[in-house]
Amino acid sequence: MEQLDADGRLAFPRKAGGRISRKHYLREQKGPLAGDVWSDITPLQASSAERLGYPTQKPLGLIERIIAASSGEGDLVLDPFCGCGTTVDAAQRLNRRWVGVDVTYIAIDLIEKRLRHTFGDDIRGTYEVDGIPRDAGAAQALFERSPFDFERWAVSLVSGQPNQRQVGDRGIDGVARFHTDARDGIGRMLVSVKGGRQVGPQFVRDLLGTVETQRAEMGLLITMTEPTRGMRDAADHAGNYRWPVNDQTFPRVQINTIAELLDGKLPKMPPPLLPYIAASRRRASADQLALDVD
Repeated sequence: MEQLDADGRLAFPRKAGGRISRKHYLREQKGPLAGDVWSDITPLQASSAERLGYPTQKPLGLIERIIAASSGEGDLVLDPFCGCGTTVDAAQRLNRRWVGVDVTYIAIDLIEKRLRHTFGDDIRGTYEVDGIPRDAGAAQALFERSPFDFERWAVSLVSGQPNQRQVGDRGIDGVARFHTDARDGIGRMLVSVKGGRQVGPQFVRDLLGTVETQRAEMGLLITMTEPTRGMRDAADHAGNYRWPVNDQTFPRVQINTIAELLDGKLPKMPPPLLPYIAASRRRASADQLALDVD
C-alpha cells in the first residue's frame, strides 16, 4: 500500500468511510488499440440517398465516428471547408456546437436545406448565417462582386436549386420543384435571374419560350430593378398553370424583384420541395396551401 501510494496508484475517497481504490491506466489495459483503417463503414455509392452531388462527400457514419471519438457533448466542432455539410449534420446529431465555413454560397444554401430536411424547419432558429445579403444594397454589392454567386443566391430565395455551372443554361439559373400528384410526379418552375439594369419584355418572352420548349410548368423572372409595364403585360399574357393536386391556378410566368423577395413576397406556386434532397422523400397532400404571399 505504501509503495502504491508512493507511485501515485491510489485513489482516496472524498467522503469519510469510503474505500480506497487502485488506479489503472488505459495504456496498461489488455486488448488491441483502435486502428486507423476502418473497413466497416460503407462508402457512398452514386445511387445512395445520402449523396448530395459533391464529388468529395464523406459518409455520415464516418464523420460521426470521428466526432464521437474525439469530443464530448457541448464541445465545438469546426469545419473550415464544410462543402455539403456532412460534418455540420453529424455535429448537430451528436449534440455538439459547430461552425461551418465555405467560400461558395451554394454550399451554405445546401447545408441549410440539409439541416431543415433532417431536423425540421425549427432548426433555422438555432444558428446564424453570415456573409449573405440582407438588403438590396448588399445584394447589389454581391452582384458586382460575383454575378454567378448573385444568381445562385437569388434562386435560393425561392427554394430553388441553382445551376452548378454557367455553361449552356439557356438563360435559366435554377429550378424550383414541386409535386404534381400524390405519387412521384414532379413539376418545375424555371428560374431566370437578371441583375443588370437593361431588362425588358423580351426577357419575359424568352423565359416563356424556354418554359414551353422544356415542357416545364411555370417560369419565374427575378430582377434587381422594378419591371417595366411591358414586362408586366408580357407576364400577364403568358396564361396560367393549373395544379392537378387541387385544381388551384397560378400565373405561368411571374416576375419578382430582389426587394420583394427580401421582404417575404414569394412567387405564387405550389409548396416547393427542398432542393438538393431526393424529391421522393417528401409527398404533397391536396390540403397543402400554396405560397401566396402578397
